[in-house]
Amino acid sequence: MSRPTDDVYAFTSRTTDAELDDLRARLSAARLPETETVDRAAPGPRRWDQGVPLSDLVDVVRYWRTGYDWRWFEERLHAIGQYRTTIDGLGIHFLHRRSPRTDATPLLLTHGWPGSIAEFVDVVDELADPKNANAPAFHIVAPSLPGFGYSDKPVTTGWGVGKIATAWVELMRRLGYERFAAHGGDWGGVITTVLGGRFPAQVLGIHTTLAQAPAGLTTEGLTPAERQWAEETRDFWQHRSAYAKQQATRPQTIGYSLVDSPVGLLAWILDKFAEWTDTGDSPFETVSIDRILDDVTLYWLTRTGASAGRIYYESHGGVNALDPDLRVDVPSAITIYPSDIEKCPRPWAQQRYQRIVRWTTPEAGGHFPSLEVPEYFVKDLQAGMTAVLAANGR
Repeated sequence: MSRPTDDVYAFTSRTTDAELDDLRARLSAARLPETETVDRAAPGPRRWDQGVPLSDLVDVVRYWRTGYDWRWFEERLHAIGQYRTTIDGLGIHFLHRRSPRTDATPLLLTHGWPGSIAEFVDVVDELADPKNANAPAFHIVAPSLPGFGYSDKPVTTGWGVGKIATAWVELMRRLGYERFAAHGGDWGGVITTVLGGRFPAQVLGIHTTLAQAPAGLTTEGLTPAERQWAEETRDFWQHRSAYAKQQATRPQTIGYSLVDSPVGLLAWILDKFAEWTDTGDSPFETVSIDRILDDVTLYWLTRTGASAGRIYYESHGGVNALDPDLRVDVPSAITIYPSDIEKCPRPWAQQRYQRIVRWTTPEAGGHFPSLEVPEYFVKDLQAGMTAVLAANGR
């Protein structure tokens, strides 16, 4: 019997032993290039000037093949609670962890690229049932973006940030959450901004690690530190964003490699973890190798290297991009981590976010704070949401 399209049902993901054996076989048979030609003598970010160093990749591949335990991650997802529903013809997968607290607030967490729901597995429990009874508690909903993880892959164009935000409102409604708060970083931050701007009747407020300023603002009036932020962000988009331009223009082309080669997929994603984290040499200084491999293996087993990359094609420019005139009038808490790739000066952010109730610049952390500094991330999110809820009179 067919299931109603608005039905929400429990989901179980179980990878076969044959799929894991195939992954190990491909890793064993991988053909690798020669060593990079940059200086490799001393630890430091310059070792990564040409991309992932061969010696580092060899070590990770060896561990992925012989030591990594995918079954642990699978069981962790089951323990949190996995579900699926169909919205606008597309199957959406999500984690749902209800808090035991009667005063809990529904909180939507949205990941980005090259992340996934793997970004949240270490913080869900403390957000839902904090050890500190005075800390706010949340009913957590963490969906997999269209084309990511166990969500369906769109078969037509159109699934840009606007359509995803609309789908998230419908998802929360189906779960009984008519009003909710939202958090996101990377693409999740863009989607969270859209949620706050377009759906003020449903969204209590937002917390984001990616402030999106309107285009065309000048550096006049900025402090030296704010001007440096603007220059670093401009430098990133001019000189270190080839991955985004590739996925925004030719996602299918790079997608063949990402779906066919686990080593190619690993290198494509590991490169970003290395460059975007707050480290001096290797991403494993702050993020465990297992958490990174949880993320990469999820991409591999679900064959989503190509489909996930298409969010750039759908959302960089054109009708599906962020509306340049979008205003966010709901209470907004914004955290800018020092080693993130985009750092928006507060005067710029205030041009879009009209009610910034908390602005924070931590001393450490990068693009993946829930993995790099999970304890701080939780406390910061709790503090941001406390400010948001207070602005709502809660």
